[in-house]
Amino acid sequence: MIAIPKTPSFRLDGKRALVTGAGRGIGLACAAALAEAGAEVTLAARTAGEIEAAASAIGGSADAAVLDVTDLAAVAAFFAARDPFHILVNNAGTNRPKPMWDASEDDFDAVMDLNVKSAFFVAQHCSRRLIVAGEHGSLIHMGSQMGHVGGPNRSLYCASKWAMEGMNKAFALDLAPYGIRSNTIAPTFIETPLTQPFFDDPALKSSVLDKIKLGRIGQVEDLMGAVLFLASDASALMTGTSLIVDGGWTAD
Repeated sequence: MIAIPKTPSFRLDGKRALVTGAGRGIGLACAAALAEAGAEVTLAARTAGEIEAAASAIGGSADAAVLDVTDLAAVAAFFAARDPFHILVNNAGTNRPKPMWDASEDDFDAVMDLNVKSAFFVAQHCSRRLIVAGEHGSLIHMGSQMGHVGGPNRSLYCASKWAMEGMNKAFALDLAPYGIRSNTIAPTFIETPLTQPFFDDPALKSSVLDKIKLGRIGQVEDLMGAVLFLASDASALMTGTSLIVDGGWTAD
């Protein structure tokens, strides 16, 4: 009799998930995908009204947490007061696009503090709680195709996302003995409330579409399957790598 392998489950029942920057756009989509797969999801962001509305829209066991991830004392207190999260989507981030010669020290600090420093310590606190509890987990960091290539007016953003790729690989090595995986998702340009106004510039939109070989701007739905895959047992042997969702941008 032939033994047929069983497809690993994409279900997340019994898992607790945290998504940062979850009030809208990519973060909200990630939270919705995890909740639909059965996870108990906490949506975190700085703005109370927005994050509470987002959690309410998802419904079920989704809940809202007002948290500024750049406030490291608040981050430490947040994790200390909660049971471990099995899934982290490290999504909070920012960008200040401008030529490198125009970037100020304030621009540098704003991008690196949120995209790198905050992401590092959120992951650290999440991992510590899992290690102490003796539980396995999956860290998912929202990177970018700009963590694999360069781009005009993106020096600060590229610096932060290349840093994220490096620390992700090191996280994976440190955490593997504890059954905690770490991976990134690296999207192309995704249409969100934050990015949509940029696409009103025909020249910019044309230059982006010229690079995306599948010929369209990414939508948040394009990332929902990726985050579900990395959160679930379907990706059980994946750690320290990047899932590039870029429509072919980096293939050229």
